[in-house]
Parts: sequence; C-alpha cells; structure tokens
Amino acid sequence: MTGNGGVSHWWQQIGLPESRPPLPGDMQVDVAIVGAGFTGLWAAYYLASLQPDLRIVVLERRFAGFGASGRNGGWLTNSVTGGREAYGREGGSRQQRAMNETVDEVIRVAGDEGIDADIRKGGELTVARNAAQWGRLRAFFAEENTWPHTDVRLGDAAETAAHVRVAGAVGSVWHPHCARLHPAKLVRGLAAAVERRGVRIYEDTTVRAIEPGRAVTDRGVVRAEHVLRATEGFTPDLAGEHRTWLPMNSSMIVTAPLPPEAWEEIGWNGATTLGDGAHVYMYAQRTADDRIAFGGRGVPYRYGSRVDSDGRTQTRTIENLTALLRSFFPAAARVPVDHAWAGVLGVPRDWSATVGLDRGTGIGWAGGYVGTGVATTNLAGRTLADLVLGRETERTTLPWVGHQARRWEPEPLRWLAVQGLYAAYHLADRQESRGRSRTSPVARIADVVSGRH
Repeated sequence: MTGNGGVSHWWQQIGLPESRPPLPGDMQVDVAIVGAGFTGLWAAYYLASLQPDLRIVVLERRFAGFGASGRNGGWLTNSVTGGREAYGREGGSRQQRAMNETVDEVIRVAGDEGIDADIRKGGELTVARNAAQWGRLRAFFAEENTWPHTDVRLGDAAETAAHVRVAGAVGSVWHPHCARLHPAKLVRGLAAAVERRGVRIYEDTTVRAIEPGRAVTDRGVVRAEHVLRATEGFTPDLAGEHRTWLPMNSSMIVTAPLPPEAWEEIGWNGATTLGDGAHVYMYAQRTADDRIAFGGRGVPYRYGSRVDSDGRTQTRTIENLTALLRSFFPAAARVPVDHAWAGVLGVPRDWSATVGLDRGTGIGWAGGYVGTGVATTNLAGRTLADLVLGRETERTTLPWVGHQARRWEPEPLRWLAVQGLYAAYHLADRQESRGRSRTSPVARIADVVSGRH
C-alpha cells in the first residue's frame, strides 16, 4: 500500500490545494459561515446567487474540503437520514421528492460552473448476501411500494448480476437517484465558484465559539447579523456543542486500477454505486480511473469526541476492509490496495438530519447527515439561504427544518454506548452470515437503543 491518510486518496490524487489567507482580524459582514465543507459552500453559493450584494465570509480551520466533503465515498444520492420514518407520511414524501430533485440540482450546478468532478448518474444498488439481509431488502421494497411515485426496483440474483456481479449476492434493490463522483474535485470546484461570486473564504482560522451576532476565532471576531454553523462532524469542538452531534468515524480504501479482464468478470458498468444490507454496512464505487473505492466502519468513535488530523486509519481496519472487498470481488484479489484514509461524520442522537435558523439570535445550522451528505448538503445550503433571506419556499416548510434532536449522553456513557452498539451490530452480522434466516434480535435491540428504529 502506497498511502495512509494524507486527508484522502481523492485529495492526494489531485493535489492538496494552495492555502488561502487566514482571517486578517476583526470584521463586520452580513453572513458569517463556519465551515468550508459542502454545507457551508452551498449556503454561500446560493446566498451570493440570490443576493449578490451580501457581504459573506466562510471561516475554515484547515482548508476548504478538509473534512468529510473531501473524504467521502463519492455518492451523490437521494437519502436523508431520518426521512419518512421520522417525518411521517406526508412530510416524508415531500422530503424524498426534494432529495430526488437535489441530485439533479448538483449535477446541473456542476455543469453550469464547469466543474469536472467525474459525475456519472447510474443509480444506487444495495445487495443482500444472506437470507436475513434479503428479508430486510424485500421488506423495504414492500414498504416503498406503499408510497406514491416510488421508483425502487427489486431484483433477484440474476438481475443483481446485470448491474454488478457480487459474490454470494442473492438479491438487491436499486433506485435511479444516485450518481458517482470525485468528491475532492467537486468541493474544489464549488469553492472556486463561491469565490467568483465575491464570497471570501478564510482558511487556517479556528472558530472557538458561535454566539448571537458573532463568530469568535483565534484571529479575531467576525460580527454578522447571521452566523451559520456548518461544521458537521467537527461540531463538538465548538464551545457549548460537545454533546450536540457525535463524530462517527468511517474508513475507506482504494485499489490500484483493475485490468480489463477483472472488470469483465465483475461486470460493473461504472456508474452504479454499491452498498449492502449488513448492519455494519459497506459502500463502494467504481472510480473514473477504474479503481474500486470501498468504505465501511473502522473504530466507530474515539473517547471524548476526538477527531483525527490527517485521515490515517488503523491497520486492522485496512485489513478488514480489504478482506471484505475481496470477498465481494474475487477478481480483485490480486489487485493491491493503493491508499487508505478515514474521516468523521456527524450523528445526531435520533439519527435525523436537520437544518434551521433561530431568528432571535441569527444563528443557523445544518448537518447530522450520518454519511449521506453529498447531496443533502445542497438541499441544506439552499434552505439556509432561503431562511436567511426570509424567503418562504417549499424548502422552508420541509419537516427537517427546525428539527432539534436531544443531546448525546456525557462521557463515559457516550463511549460505552457506541462501543456496545457496534459490537452488537458486528455480532448480528456474524450471526446472519452463518445462516440465520431473519434479522438478529441483537440488531433489533441495538436499533431501538441507538435511535435508528
């Protein structure tokens, strides 16, 4: 393996960006956005597009796209955590339609702005490799069929293999609202598009606290009518936010390019993203340069909500992900792993994403995407722009707007709970892989405790 960390394979492939200057000192603006990931950049993009005379700054501790926005699996998909279960039938249906449209909105903006991010729309395939997973996918499909305008398809083993030949796959579900992309290329291009609209991005600037009317940094105080928190998995580092969202770790590996004969055996058309029905699930894409980028859980959580600095992941995690990848694709067994990395994503206590603005304080927020943020950040950014500008739109009435999850438990309860939950999910996956025909009761209990039910 040639690399571990260095933020991510995506950034190592295109080169880390040149540093932007830090905040020069105290400043007065109209909107201050904390965090230069997808959420913050999309909010800045739409605010500047809707009202070009706004004075907008984005404050970033490292560089634009340093966090999950430049480390994720490259899935531009229509999932929003919480969704129909959390928002009810009517609200969930509206939320889902908005997410379907969001996938196409990101593709449109990338085209309009000349951002070449290897975007290719081919849908999302979730495979089952044992009876219990197949039962869950069939139940999911049956539930989807009760909703209007559903476009989820159920496939048996042969239909699954027509998308991609996964060893041991017994069936799958597929939907069309997903594209694969190169996340670092997208976030780099979006940051440039934001700057072309007059937004200033200050890097190497640590925001220590967000207060009504101001963001307090290590380089000065930025005063603004609206301050937007777009820090996702790094939110616990802010004063008073330590228990707001839990920073969950996710790890990835990427192979060297596969030879044509291996791709012929695997039969992957290149555009479909791939996940599975396990409790500790995996996610993957075939990259534009014919690699397999493959992700999953490593060490799920570090005590005290600590986060990494450069994306390094543990040797055991790399070995586990490599073994799982090769069990999915025996044709890739002789292809080396080129790079491994890790990052954090924000997890609310009820596993439901949120966006909102407190009109009394002027403080806005968005996040808690639990790994499905590449598209969701765009909807959040558009919604934040509407809220800041006082625009009443369909987006501002969506059920996730203003949602507040309860805070996570203090340590050591938080660490013990997360370790216990993922031990339970791993146990459930092992039980199901050994022939259990139905979902393990261990996983059902863990879902209730975690808030994922």
